[in-house]
Amino acid sequence: MTPNIHRIAVNTGGGDAPGLNAVIRAVVRSAEQRGWEILGIKDGYDGLFEENGIVRLDRSVVRGITHLGGTIIGTTNRGDPLRWSVDNEDGSATFIDRSQEVIDTLATHEIDALIAIGGDGSLSIAQALFEKGLNVVGVPKTIDNDLAATNLTFGFLTAVETATDALDKLHSTAEAHERVMVVELMGRHAGWIALSAGVAATADVILIPEIPYDIRRVCDKIEERYAEGRNFAIVVVAEGAFPVGGKPLFQRQGGGPEHLGGIGVRIATEIAEVTGQETRQLVLGHLQRGGGPNAQDRLLALRFGAAAVDLVAEGQFGCMVALDPPNVFAVPLAEAIAEIKKVPIESDILKAARALGTCMGD
Repeated sequence: MTPNIHRIAVNTGGGDAPGLNAVIRAVVRSAEQRGWEILGIKDGYDGLFEENGIVRLDRSVVRGITHLGGTIIGTTNRGDPLRWSVDNEDGSATFIDRSQEVIDTLATHEIDALIAIGGDGSLSIAQALFEKGLNVVGVPKTIDNDLAATNLTFGFLTAVETATDALDKLHSTAEAHERVMVVELMGRHAGWIALSAGVAATADVILIPEIPYDIRRVCDKIEERYAEGRNFAIVVVAEGAFPVGGKPLFQRQGGGPEHLGGIGVRIATEIAEVTGQETRQLVLGHLQRGGGPNAQDRLLALRFGAAAVDLVAEGQFGCMVALDPPNVFAVPLAEAIAEIKKVPIESDILKAARALGTCMGD
């Protein structure tokens, strides 16, 4: 049955990605075509618990934002209403479930449906709210491209382009100083960015979470290059990569929670010790999230936003928009978050890397 929609809300959760503003613009413009009112929830779900945390969105607000990075309504990767952190007097934290408050607040504002834009964590929250009775439609967002239900997530191609450009620039300085350059890229559980950018930029070594590495193999490749008179090397490593028999490396900064990182430093240190070659390391970090989306990501984000509004109009709640080229279609949220999309060991891009002589650490 077609629902009677008058007002919808949209939020963005988790890490930012190039293309978020394009989705927001598409949602607003598409919804206005149907005569609906659109509200934006600031900073994920946080805005529902704050004064002035819900804002009106219309065509004047979203004018000219398609090419902009970030998100005009903000985002957070800490505001989980299902496990909301409350500080105790002794400095410890207690976690409470505020999901019913989310549903009640949306009802108070007469919001008929929510379009939730996010990655696996944000969409897991959306699925839980749907199971509690909220009308929800999801839009996949992650630069890691690790959601199994969609061929692509917006932001990924821009992140790969950013990483490839950085690797291209490092080639010249590495060659000039005859150094080994180790570049750590994002990729918690999946190595899509590292593999794609590494192959595109002709890296000599690419290390991804799907293939535990042997540092001796890595060093053999580097020593082979120097023996051939190619006195520099580019090593690309995903932040979630780990050695054979080991596990991903975590670190803590400023008393905050632990997060993946530091593997680039470790590998650079080991390469220098084993090969004796001058080695430098670089963490590209949040540069991969920043900046405006490229043309492909803008187009995909706009298509996703418009398709999400169509799903709301059709009453297809509890679904996520996804890309199965050349079409955008709907998949159940439960299916979308069921598993992480990792790089298949027999994928053609991995085969191409090996055929080009790239060391994958194994």
